[in-house]
Amino acid sequence: MTIMNTAQTHRTVDAQLQGDSSLSVALPADRAIAADAEMLSAQLQAMRNRLFPPTAQKTLRKFTSGEAAKLIGVSDGYLRQLSIAGEGPQPETGSGGRRLYTLAEINALRRHLAEAGGAKAKTYLPHRDPGANEHMQVIAVTNFKGGSGKTTTSAHLAQHLAMAGFRVLAVDLDPQASMSALFGYQPELDLTGNDTLYGAIRYDGERRLLRDIICKTYFDGLDLIPGNLELQEFEHTTPQMLADRQHGTQSVEQQLFFARVQAALDTVSDDYDVVVIDCPPQLGFLTLSALCAATSVLVTVHPQMLDVASMSQFLFMTADLLAVVREAGGELNFDFMRYLITRFEPNDAPQQQIAGFLRSLFGERVLTNSVVKSTAFSDAGLTKQTLYEVSRDSFTRATYDRAFESLTSVNSEIQGLIFRAWNRPG
Repeated sequence: MTIMNTAQTHRTVDAQLQGDSSLSVALPADRAIAADAEMLSAQLQAMRNRLFPPTAQKTLRKFTSGEAAKLIGVSDGYLRQLSIAGEGPQPETGSGGRRLYTLAEINALRRHLAEAGGAKAKTYLPHRDPGANEHMQVIAVTNFKGGSGKTTTSAHLAQHLAMAGFRVLAVDLDPQASMSALFGYQPELDLTGNDTLYGAIRYDGERRLLRDIICKTYFDGLDLIPGNLELQEFEHTTPQMLADRQHGTQSVEQQLFFARVQAALDTVSDDYDVVVIDCPPQLGFLTLSALCAATSVLVTVHPQMLDVASMSQFLFMTADLLAVVREAGGELNFDFMRYLITRFEPNDAPQQQIAGFLRSLFGERVLTNSVVKSTAFSDAGLTKQTLYEVSRDSFTRATYDRAFESLTSVNSEIQGLIFRAWNRPG
């Protein structure tokens, strides 16, 4: 069949796409798929309007005084004393006299406590100190096999660090924009063009300043660079740039692809302590650029033999490509590189064997803690929320606690690695 004939092939689609359920019509394949996309997008927008009225924007729940005290690192009694004394922001009093704090109020309390100085100041407010050579941490979360929990890991890590008091920038580098969706963005509706990281790393005169692309989120202390399909343009324009450079038609002053993400992030480094990059599930120019910008790398691994075999190929390809980048002048100095076992079922004997196999091979480069497989993640995802956003009362408590403790253990371990990179006691 010729390309022309293929393009002209038709399929029968439900006439509901045209607003009339009593008819069926023949549409070209491209139009039928586009109609499906529009219909799905409209339903997602309607769902967002139902879940997050009246502005259709996500908001973060409030935290009990016990949760707030644990996040800050003080006792609930001490927090009550501060409230009675009128020090710091005053909480909302809910039913039964329960005191409730927003994350912004928790961070204001952190600043209030840190202003007193002393040895615990950095415990309350863990911002990095550039004067002490505490550089901005850029953590690339990557794997080129889908289903490894990469986006779930990225989103929860960014939120955990924000709730711990860090200034965090989350970067969605995946054209599928799953992390953006978790943060309440519907790319085809909320983004108009040139407002992803591509806008700051493109090669033409349409390039924008990164700080003009960054979006605030409903998480105090956590900003987002959203993703959408335009990120794929970088995969298309980079080969042309490299070819032009080789033939002498591209200025040698033009920054090579692998330096562009790092250069963009450097322009906002004074504003953040940690950057978390959710890389696309492929080893293209975007992923390579993210790895060259990274100070640290997390490789997510689902403990199944096919996934481990896929990871082997991923590592071979990554090593070869990064060697080429290094020879071209790229700097590759990671503070840490760790493998994170995700979707782990502790009672599954084959998974236990594979986890043990990985630990015997890589030793401490495999994180001690793993993210367990749990219905809590998928249940929270039904409302485009993470486990840190939903209330414990919304789940079977044992299920929630198991998943929450797993996540917190993993993210606390990564936080400890950040402190170690800063030569700071964790």
